Amino acid sequence: MRYMGGDREAAADILQDGFVTLFTKLDSYSGEGSFEGWARKIFVNTALMSLRKKDVLKQSEDVDAAWDISGDDPTPIQNIGYQELCKMIAALPPGFRTVFNMYVVEGFSHKEIAEALEISETTSRSQLQRARALLQNKIKEKF
Repeated sequence: MRYMGGDREAAADILQDGFVTLFTKLDSYSGEGSFEGWARKIFVNTALMSLRKKDVLKQSEDVDAAWDISGDDPTPIQNIGYQELCKMIAALPPGFRTVFNMYVVEGFSHKEIAEALEISETTSRSQLQRARALLQNKIKEKF
């Protein structure tokens, strides 16, 4: 759901595709590391392949001019609930949301994000900064 921006149908498709991939590659699990981590990687990669097909990072370039992305002022993040924050993240443009989720939620490095999305590390950093600025602005508007 995080990568699909709240689109339940798209998330269900990704989940199904992920399970198909998991079951077809089950024999390739070597037993090293946790099964959960191995399976998680399959599901994240399935979602990223879907986003890559849609070329979400190119779509996000059109949004740059529409938003003030200064984001230098501190925000009242402590006043916002988990569900509300998740909705704000889901409402981010797909490219911003993808990089934000990969970096902040999943813990990928910019190098790993760049490789997975076939973008430069600079683009990954830029998308993350813009996502953070958009979230800060949305929170400021709310409070």
